[in-house]
Amino acid sequence: MPGTPVPDISGAAELDKARAGDTRALARLLSLVEDESPQVRIVIKDLLPDTGRARIIGLTGAPGVGKSTMTGALVGAYRGDGARVAVLAIDPTSPFTGGALLGDRIRMQDHAVDDQVFIRSMASRGHLGGLATSTPQAIRVLDAAGYDPILVETVGVGQAEVAVASLADSVVVLLAPGMGDAIQAAKAGILEVADLFVVNKADKPDSQQVVRDLRTMIALAERKHGDWKPPIVATVAVKGDGIDELVSRLDEHWSWLATTGELKRRRLARAREELTALAFAALRGRLAFSRLDELAGQVADGTLDPFQAADELLSH
Repeated sequence: MPGTPVPDISGAAELDKARAGDTRALARLLSLVEDESPQVRIVIKDLLPDTGRARIIGLTGAPGVGKSTMTGALVGAYRGDGARVAVLAIDPTSPFTGGALLGDRIRMQDHAVDDQVFIRSMASRGHLGGLATSTPQAIRVLDAAGYDPILVETVGVGQAEVAVASLADSVVVLLAPGMGDAIQAAKAGILEVADLFVVNKADKPDSQQVVRDLRTMIALAERKHGDWKPPIVATVAVKGDGIDELVSRLDEHWSWLATTGELKRRRLARAREELTALAFAALRGRLAFSRLDELAGQVADGTLDPFQAADELLSH
């Protein structure tokens, strides 16, 4: 309710509880982040010394390729190795009601009772790029709480939503038979950010054609990953086929990142993007209380050009 005071939460104290297995404490921290609480600054400052250790694996692709099923299969594989795994599953927000189903976790019910697995669904809240605005801070909280790896499953995306590339250490792009031809594969911007390709539902007809199209695209594309050539893994996630190979390839990519210095470069780029986004958000908030409506009216009636109006807006 308006005017209700925000409960005072100590980031360090809640983090200690979360590390001890208190999922409610972890959920409270994530809720502060997602709700953009005024306490977020203090909480993140408390957690900062304990971050930067976890592997961030992004899974993205068009709707229907099996991202949630694949995420669940990867959770099972990493748990088999004794890892403590977290999942951030981003769900689309309705442009009409503002609500979200938050249903990705339905496909991960096998891990619901595992106290070493934490699954959090987050609404995109209209944020473009397949992620939520608060995703970077949520990852920081999970990292500090000791989860490694952290799997980030994006909203079903199209050809241009590549925000996950600036967030994850390894980007897995999922495709499936029947989702487009070779021309689509060649022009889709999202394919250019992949560190690994997964052709899921490989038991369906034409799966080998998808593999061939990807190989052609990789051969023709300019190399944007240094010496790393994105491998192609065929899987049937619902049966667990190909998951061990995918984990092995992810491990190879992690080793390559660490030994080549690419990991440091990517995380610097990630910090740069995060700072820029926060600065622009603060600027937008300040513009809302300036002469925006007055200047917009002058632009609308033709008495002021938009460039001069923008200059005046920034000057205030």
